[in-house]
Amino acid sequence: MRLTIERSALLKALNHVQSVVERRNTIPILSNVLMSAQGDSLRLTATDLDIEISEGAPAEVERGGQTTAPANYLYDFVRKLPDGSAVKFDVSGDDPRLFISAAKSRLHLPVLPAGDFPSMPSDGFETKFEIEPTELARLIDKTRFAISTEETRYYLNGIFFHTIDAGGAKLRAVATDGHRLALADAPAPKGAAGMPGVIVPRKTINELKRLLDDAADMVEIAVSPQKIRFTLGDAVLTSKLIDGSFPEYARVIPKGNSKKLKIDNKAFSEAVDRVATVSAERSRSVRLALEKDKVTLTVNNPDAGVATEDLPADYSSDSMEIGFNAKYLLDVAQQIEGSEAVFELADSGSPTLVRDEADENALYVLMPLRV
Repeated sequence: MRLTIERSALLKALNHVQSVVERRNTIPILSNVLMSAQGDSLRLTATDLDIEISEGAPAEVERGGQTTAPANYLYDFVRKLPDGSAVKFDVSGDDPRLFISAAKSRLHLPVLPAGDFPSMPSDGFETKFEIEPTELARLIDKTRFAISTEETRYYLNGIFFHTIDAGGAKLRAVATDGHRLALADAPAPKGAAGMPGVIVPRKTINELKRLLDDAADMVEIAVSPQKIRFTLGDAVLTSKLIDGSFPEYARVIPKGNSKKLKIDNKAFSEAVDRVATVSAERSRSVRLALEKDKVTLTVNNPDAGVATEDLPADYSSDSMEIGFNAKYLLDVAQQIEGSEAVFELADSGSPTLVRDEADENALYVLMPLRV
């Protein structure tokens, strides 16, 4: 294999694929990136056996072929080269190393046989559709903060994507960790109706978001009961799905919360952040005392002190007190696009619904804390 490639094109592709590689691997080939040169392009592929990302980049290929090289060394070297460098790759059958050169820089890397590199099967995708990258990014951004990190409840370690019929077909994303829930809808793209409900793992979601940040064209999504594939221009991400049943989340979304609180979202989040300064790190609980047209935030930590702040609010129901995790309040506040957050409450022990008046296709549920 022998080729020349422009540094920025190589770095962009390497940046997307190398992040899948785990730094510590018991299987040596998984530390490597597969390099396939043919025609006028170089395709890079990396995998951890659960996720596979490949991306092509234009190159001047003198001699086609395949090899694998350590992903982290290759990425770090290319990243440190000057902008505009022409990077040359050369590997021959009699030298078990990859020779890389750019201007006066040289690097020899050990290689492993391309034939040993595992590939993820690309068949069995029954559902296929296209979606705008901004729409998919919105569904992810609105929900991924609520993904559980508790490995024992593995079926909560991702975003649940499925289609529903609610005033028209919609593609819905839901995430929950048992303490909070985030839900976002988008119009269902043509071909998405009837797709199986799938749980996309947290790592896949994070890698997909990195690709979406650079995406300009439509994203093609292909779904099977075991795998999902996202095609974004020259980049292809294929991932296994979480094999489990997502809980019946609709049961925890309150329907009859009659107490309504409207509050300036920016002022509220800043106040929560201030009073949480003295909160106990473990519970991070903040108490909200609701009275007519006023909310009082209080954090009482016997070891650090007491913080209190009053905020004007639109509230006319009976007085009540309720506690929440400060971090969860701040996470939800970050998702609110409008100037006001709307809290729909029942009592101090029941789930609270949070809405964004600027986005009727998203909602959030927070479980209260005892305070």
